[in-house]
Amino acid sequence: MKWDNFTFIDLFAGIGGIRLGFESVGGKCIFSSEFDEDACKTYEANFGEHPSGDITKIEASSIPNFDILLGGFPCQAFSIIGKKEGFANETCGTLFFDIERILKGKKPKAFMLENVRNLTAHDNGNTFKTITTHLEALGYHVYSSVLNALDYGVPQRRERIIIVGFLDDVKFEFPKPIPLSERKTLSDILEDKVDSKYYVKECIRKSRIERLKDKDYPKPYISHENMAGSITPHPYSSALRAGASANYILINDERRPTERELLRIQGFPDSYKIVVPYGKIKKQTGNSVAVPVIKAVAREMIKALKAFSEEDEKHNGKPTEIERLQAFNNTNFIPVECVS
Repeated sequence: MKWDNFTFIDLFAGIGGIRLGFESVGGKCIFSSEFDEDACKTYEANFGEHPSGDITKIEASSIPNFDILLGGFPCQAFSIIGKKEGFANETCGTLFFDIERILKGKKPKAFMLENVRNLTAHDNGNTFKTITTHLEALGYHVYSSVLNALDYGVPQRRERIIIVGFLDDVKFEFPKPIPLSERKTLSDILEDKVDSKYYVKECIRKSRIERLKDKDYPKPYISHENMAGSITPHPYSSALRAGASANYILINDERRPTERELLRIQGFPDSYKIVVPYGKIKKQTGNSVAVPVIKAVAREMIKALKAFSEEDEKHNGKPTEIERLQAFNNTNFIPVECVS
């Protein structure tokens, strides 16, 4: 397999952030699943397909064969903000085992999973150990790393664990951070003209300014209110959250980000269609992924899989793609009409 074209399935698909990342390196989605109907509406508007529903009710045998499994499985059960119940949470935590069930039934060449950073620390590391142990028991070589969206081009501090696995002994390295000169700033993603409906009441603005840690902080900035009630400005957004309060993050302590700005903070292209109200887009972007992070991981996965395929062909006595081309160029062809 050359990995210039490959198939994948998009589990816990949300609004398709992970799909965008793997489509960018030549992947074709042949199955998607998402429980939330509002997210399905956004997904369908942008990808032309309505995801299948509850993954717990879908048999692995009914899913077409595919090359890579992708899944940003629900993280509320493991997050710092959430109740941190982990596998004790029957509705969210145990959904990992549906991923395991499908991996076991279909045995794809690779997978990529995404979750909150706190997954590694939950239950003193036992939850994460359970997950990796189960994945390795299926025969996968597993790699994991915490990546920050800030390092890959979007103005958002969002740390997430990425878990990658390969059936073969593929040598994989996570993507390196991109140069500062290539990263988008707040100025790059903020809209010029914003409707007055996004601006907060004057009393809220004054209250925020009074509690602002650095009142001379240069604009544009995004601030958020921490647990102690203090307001901290940054040249980037804190991690978008699905269940955050209306004024969780404010631009210059004056207004909420627009729907387009929320999508840009996650690295979605401006061609991405918005078909649901503000509150739903806020929830959907909070539940989604930073697309440039997924693109970077996808590139490294396909690079590693291509390198393994070339090396495997060489060890099995088959000519590599480069060797086949060289052999073709060196062949002396004899015209058919000259053969006696």
